[in-house]
Amino acid sequence: MKIHLFLTQLFFVSVLCSSQLLAQAVKDSKPNFIIIFTDDQGYGDLGTFGHPTLKTPHIDQMAVEGQKWTSFYVAANVCTPSRSAILTGRLPVRTGMYSNNRRVLFPDSDGGLPAYENTIATLLKKEGYATAAIGKWHLGHLPQYLPTSHGFDSYFGIPYSNDMDRINDITTKEAFGNSKIEYFNVPLMRNEQIIEQPADQTTITRRYAEEAVKFIEANKEQPFFLYLAHNLPHVPLFASDDFLGTSERGLYGDVIEEIDWSVGEVLQALKQHGLDDNTYVVFTSDNGPWLVYNEQGGSSGSLFGGKGTSYEGGVRVPTVIWGPGNVKPGVVFKMGSTLDLLPTFTSLAGAKVPQDRIYDGFDLSPVFRGEKAIPRDEMFYYHGDRLFAVRKGEFKAYFYSNNPAGYPEKLVKLEKPTLFNLGHDPSERFDLADLQPEVVADLVDIAQKHASGMVIGKSQLEKRITKVE
Repeated sequence: MKIHLFLTQLFFVSVLCSSQLLAQAVKDSKPNFIIIFTDDQGYGDLGTFGHPTLKTPHIDQMAVEGQKWTSFYVAANVCTPSRSAILTGRLPVRTGMYSNNRRVLFPDSDGGLPAYENTIATLLKKEGYATAAIGKWHLGHLPQYLPTSHGFDSYFGIPYSNDMDRINDITTKEAFGNSKIEYFNVPLMRNEQIIEQPADQTTITRRYAEEAVKFIEANKEQPFFLYLAHNLPHVPLFASDDFLGTSERGLYGDVIEEIDWSVGEVLQALKQHGLDDNTYVVFTSDNGPWLVYNEQGGSSGSLFGGKGTSYEGGVRVPTVIWGPGNVKPGVVFKMGSTLDLLPTFTSLAGAKVPQDRIYDGFDLSPVFRGEKAIPRDEMFYYHGDRLFAVRKGEFKAYFYSNNPAGYPEKLVKLEKPTLFNLGHDPSERFDLADLQPEVVADLVDIAQKHASGMVIGKSQLEKRITKVE
């Protein structure tokens, strides 16, 4: 009897030790990274960021368990340059992913993210990471610019915005007021091949979630980086049958709540495979809401402006960073940016950022751990190649003005800068320039020093495909 009891105890001790060793091995291994990047989702379009009717329980729970960043910025106010910045850690003017005329890439564009630019995927792949891009790319649809040419092992998604390739005989009112799959001949690709055209956008969010879960399951034994870039809630809006008509916020709410469901699927897969305590998940948006589409566009919440502007509503985005045991829960009020993800991820992976070029991001990993020091104290806001505004600390100075709705663009060089204290006045209502000229002078000096050292790359967005007659 005693022998039996001893053997039983020995068995349970060995099992406990094995599981502790396994857990420690997971902890000691390189962490996994997931970026969930939505399209045109506004600062106010999450429950945790104050929306009164949108239900986003999974993202809200991420905020409870992780960090909610209230002053997190993208590097551009429209799709293509913003997406280049999150992956390269460099301002779009450096990489050529900007234009004052064609603000984004189109189906007839002949340019894209240059091959010599490093992406998060490129750098992590050198460290033994499996990499995948799922969703909207918008950094060039030709083979040499696709994700598989920029460090990603695989790609599943649409190569540009979901409103492109619209058929000619459909009016704007019909296309966006009564959206149908067949109105937009946008392709769905796997790697370099088109597998569906037009893409069935009513099922696209669900299929992206399924692809993400498959990737996690297939790579659970090795470190991985997943870039999951939804093409919604960019108009036209589509939701699956399970979500259509279920939200109190209407069709836009249906779309957001399905995206929230997809986030839940990703998190559940991580937990199911015991990867949750070794994975960092970042949820954010590529720019502010497309205000000109009224109820089909999102909300900037208390912020001023929207997509297409460098006012706060155009570039400050809802951001949650999750990593049980690795990210200290709390609300972070200081500045962060999508530019910071490349240096942060490489640091956490035990790698170094190459020193052969200038990067515009900072390593946020100490902030993830709960240390008080915040490395970012400045932010530069570009509109094309024009420096629209500069922020240092709580103060932001504007050198241009624009239509706060973003469209049509009404860019005007100001005779003198305006100044706002974003800590006191995040809605940018009270111009303090005349009251605090010394702050204006300091920000002007910062802008001039920044501009004097900026080498602007040749625009990749101006080139068009030459048609052969």
